[in-house]
Amino acid sequence: MTAYFKCQLVDYVEYHRDPRNCAMHVFGILFLFLAAVLPLSLWRIDTLGGGITAASIMVLPVLIYWCLLDAPIGAAIVGVALVLLSNAGIIVNYVTAAGVWAISAVLILLGVGFQVVGHRVFERRQPALVDNPTHLLLGPMFVMAKLFIALGYRHDLATIINPVPPIRGPSVSSEDRQGKQLPRS
Repeated sequence: MTAYFKCQLVDYVEYHRDPRNCAMHVFGILFLFLAAVLPLSLWRIDTLGGGITAASIMVLPVLIYWCLLDAPIGAAIVGVALVLLSNAGIIVNYVTAAGVWAISAVLILLGVGFQVVGHRVFERRQPALVDNPTHLLLGPMFVMAKLFIALGYRHDLATIINPVPPIRGPSVSSEDRQGKQLPRS
């Protein structure tokens, strides 16, 4: 994990405390990623006897960025991206270009809707990317990090994402502080 990723994650976590908002982000991010790659999957580029889509070329820099931030989490995101790119390819093969654009529009509305509901209803604060636009690229890393933690991996990230709240002892009144003995239980 890079120091930059750790610093960004600490800031990002402050906007994503409610587990319901985090769940909304899973769906929102998946829908938005698929919405972005669907239209780009319409453009095939034939190279070296094989075909590649503009979507594959366009997502490559961000996949590399995620791998540089944190290799294991980045690699897991690459795996999910490959599944989503494959699904986009399947959709493009069976739907007209107009249909692809319509599906993308619906996915964008759903994805943004999930994000807005998560922040407005559950967090009751604005999305992190409003204050820091680079957080747009941190969402998938955050969601994948939460998955790793839930599966029992990456305890180093658990201390950042799920900090343990301080344990509070019994309250001591001003009378008790003035020398009066507290009853033992």
